[in-house]
Amino acid sequence: MSNLNSMGVGYDLYTKTLNEFVLGKKMVINTINQYSFCMAEQDEEFKKALMNSDVLLPDGDGIVLAERFLTGKKIKKISGADLHAYLLSYLNKTKGKCFYLGSSSSTLDKIKNRLKREYPDLQANFYSPPFTQEFSDTDNEEMINSINEFKPDVLFVGLTAPKQEKWSIDHKQEIDAKLVCGIGAVFDFYAGTVERPSQVWIDMHLEWLGRFIQEPRRLWRRYLYYGPVYLYMIFKKKFSSDKSFKPQLPQRAA
Repeated sequence: MSNLNSMGVGYDLYTKTLNEFVLGKKMVINTINQYSFCMAEQDEEFKKALMNSDVLLPDGDGIVLAERFLTGKKIKKISGADLHAYLLSYLNKTKGKCFYLGSSSSTLDKIKNRLKREYPDLQANFYSPPFTQEFSDTDNEEMINSINEFKPDVLFVGLTAPKQEKWSIDHKQEIDAKLVCGIGAVFDFYAGTVERPSQVWIDMHLEWLGRFIQEPRRLWRRYLYYGPVYLYMIFKKKFSSDKSFKPQLPQRAA
């Protein structure tokens, strides 16, 4: 797309604001942060899904800083939560429809109740898929049928990365929705089952630290191991004399 013009980290990143976002043709919107960047170097299918996204949002200060370091371009972080809030506001104004695919029934119930309070003029529907490593053909058929019967303007996919990105790209043509958005943890943030760090952390560009403090046992590898790995890869990319250089991950920690 013409508005995806920042390639320093090797991906077409959306560089405008959400207010400049053009809604029209069917699109898959995904996000990338430093952790998914590292994971995509180990998973070719995941990397392909990110690269084939119609819109790829820079959802992380690590991505934003790396882009400036590599190209000199100043871009702004746009999180999945920012996208979610923007689209809900738009749908409420236009009396549109959204569909939530993912998470547990209890989490979806919390989302449903909050939507009724905050966005009473939009319509929403929900589907909690089986918790499994890989969906069967029957699972996929039931999920797609549920979505298409409702015909949402926006489909929010919260299957966790990299499953949600791969699933969205694989089934884009079968899905009857204008926007397909992989927003992962936003389901839990909006439901209140996981607390997003406060605006103070976000304004200091330390949202990652706030999340780590809240869930150190789950997130320590993401930030304490893959953080340095990410820096290694970006510095290699910057200073390698071979411009076609593809950085390799160090051997994974035990």
